[in-house]
Amino acid sequence: MTPTNPFLRLDYEPAFQSLGDDYFDPVAAAEFPMHQLRFRNDHLLPKLGLDPAAVRDNDFVAAFGQFVGREPLLAMRYHGYQFGEYNPRLGDGRGFLYGQVRGQDGVLYDLATKGSGQTPYSRNGDGRLTLKGGVREVLATEMLARLGVNTSRTLSLIETGEKLWRGDEPSPTRSSVIVRMGASHIRFGTFERLHYLKRPDLIDRLLVHVLEIYYGHWVGDRDWKAKLYAELVERVARLCAQWMVAGFCHAVLNTDNMLITGQSFDYGPYAFIPTYDLRFTAAYFDYYGRYAYGNQPTICRLNLELLQRPLGMVMPVADLEAGLERFPEQYAQEYRRLMAARLGFEHLAEAEADDLVEATVQFLAVSQTPYHAFFAKLRSHFSPSWRDRPEDYASDRPFWVGPADSNPQGETLAYWGKWCEVYGRILQQQSDQDLAALADQLQRANPLITIVRPEIERVWEAIDQADDWQPFAELLKAIGT
Repeated sequence: MTPTNPFLRLDYEPAFQSLGDDYFDPVAAAEFPMHQLRFRNDHLLPKLGLDPAAVRDNDFVAAFGQFVGREPLLAMRYHGYQFGEYNPRLGDGRGFLYGQVRGQDGVLYDLATKGSGQTPYSRNGDGRLTLKGGVREVLATEMLARLGVNTSRTLSLIETGEKLWRGDEPSPTRSSVIVRMGASHIRFGTFERLHYLKRPDLIDRLLVHVLEIYYGHWVGDRDWKAKLYAELVERVARLCAQWMVAGFCHAVLNTDNMLITGQSFDYGPYAFIPTYDLRFTAAYFDYYGRYAYGNQPTICRLNLELLQRPLGMVMPVADLEAGLERFPEQYAQEYRRLMAARLGFEHLAEAEADDLVEATVQFLAVSQTPYHAFFAKLRSHFSPSWRDRPEDYASDRPFWVGPADSNPQGETLAYWGKWCEVYGRILQQQSDQDLAALADQLQRANPLITIVRPEIERVWEAIDQADDWQPFAELLKAIGT
């Protein structure tokens, strides 16, 4: 009998499963006392070839809350460096790979759960996800996607009716399951486990799999291993630049939280910076600021260097070192390009872009004006008249000063003057057509809202205290503007 649930009619590909059971363990999902769909991402369904109007809420619940009719479910095996210390006791501890589906765009997407129950790697944990954790991940993935970050997305969030006890949340707290949709869940730590086991044969098999599925343009190339690693370095450099420009602090950049495809995923205690502060740290347990906002480029490069240990078992170390050498240049180039884009300019000469980015970062650091509000206000206040009338923005009470703020003084005013000088010089080079494009670019690059912590807590308080999901829905809508 043909299943009626559209998620069960998808053409799942056993790509990761075909590698064999050296890489995963079959698992069973937990049974939950309640299944209440709290979020469904209809924007993603067409990528899977599904019409949102033809997918019922109950289809989400049956597939991703009750896990009816979908086997096998695979807990992936991996290790990782956590806060600099190697941990061989990792693996999917509260989730699994639900299935892999070829999207309408030709990409092989993983559907993977979080909070779906215990596995062999739960390490005495309950294998569950708090509802607040699920809400936070939905908000993170939608916000990052809006800001142009290469991120996994949340396909669904289902509340599951259990009471959970956590040390970092008022307990008991509510439980949930999310489903992530992303381009692979193979981590740096997947390779590190095989290095720990001294299995170069399994590393080589996995690397061939990664080549064929995620770097297929290098298939048949004589130097494919070196080129695959060099491209991964570039992808990670670009991802890190995207985080930095988005004002995003991942918080837990362990090697088990970095993917071989260079995509961002797994959002625990993340935060968007309130002001430009390189020392800002998102995780309360990151006592020494290892994963502070400003350390992210260094940590990403370090994790790529650590990946050379397992990959060095199957390819020349010299090729790996050569691939990593370009990381600083690639990161700087992408950071410069993306920051210029947030300021409205898609095509600037390198020297001009450097001047503008430096002036912007210095101003934001000194003034401590809210980071995200600065870009949102630039979007809202920009006018083509600025080219010929700099006094419209270069005043002692500029656009980024709110009605309750005092006029900027001293060092802040000096750095604001420098920003106005550089921005104005570039504006004067723009044609009328360029200025119209600039206004459009500001709209695209800068949402009117970014989910700093008070916004998330406001939404969660409504859910927690009154089961009111309207602020959550309204915030998701606002993210898209």
